[in-house]
Amino acid sequence: MNLFAPRLKDGDVLDIDGARVRLRVNPRARRISLRIDAARGEAVAVAPSPRRLAEAASFAKSRAGWALERLAARPERLAIVPGGTVPLRGEAVRLVQSGNAAAARLAFDGPETLIVAGGEGEAFARRVQNLLRREALKDLTARTYAHCAALGLKTPKVGIGDPKSRWGSCTPGRGSIRYSWRLILAPPEVLDYVAAHEVAHLVHADHSPRFWAVVKSLVGARMEGRAWLKAHGTGLHAVG
Repeated sequence: MNLFAPRLKDGDVLDIDGARVRLRVNPRARRISLRIDAARGEAVAVAPSPRRLAEAASFAKSRAGWALERLAARPERLAIVPGGTVPLRGEAVRLVQSGNAAAARLAFDGPETLIVAGGEGEAFARRVQNLLRREALKDLTARTYAHCAALGLKTPKVGIGDPKSRWGSCTPGRGSIRYSWRLILAPPEVLDYVAAHEVAHLVHADHSPRFWAVVKSLVGARMEGRAWLKAHGTGLHAVG
């Protein structure tokens, strides 16, 4: 394959030595980089500008073996289907079909937590995911407000989305923080760590020692949330 012809564009998908590689332009990037998008099953080569996309493709080619290894190791997708399970706050929750078109709700069968939802196929999965998003927004808003109160900060606007490469993002100038809804799948201390991390960015926009001191002041010994996401984060993107 000739990486330099035709002219490469943002969003192009290449087959590089058997690895699916998507090219992306990120003006905020300081260098060429390669990451794995486990949700899409592809590698992403990032360039700071369109003029450097060929360089990004060349870098991806030099790292094709690494990309193939990481793609092969990604967790299998966990379908949201009746009778299956999904993690909720770090615990497996069984999915039950209600037999009608009702929205998903939490239910309890003795000590077991259930998610009961109506619909079939994609409709069932969508209702379950909507419930997970509601629970995520509730927990993340609560922990964000708690950390802001601890620092004496004004509470920001909290939102959720489904980013592929970030668990949270803070925009101090707008007074807003957005999180991945998939954090509700992780243990509560992991969600709490990410909330503390983003609130600390309201104080320090960088990742300086002062920033990390603020994070540690909020979560103390529970800094292991960062390591948990590095080890298990790809599994969260495999749900749904």
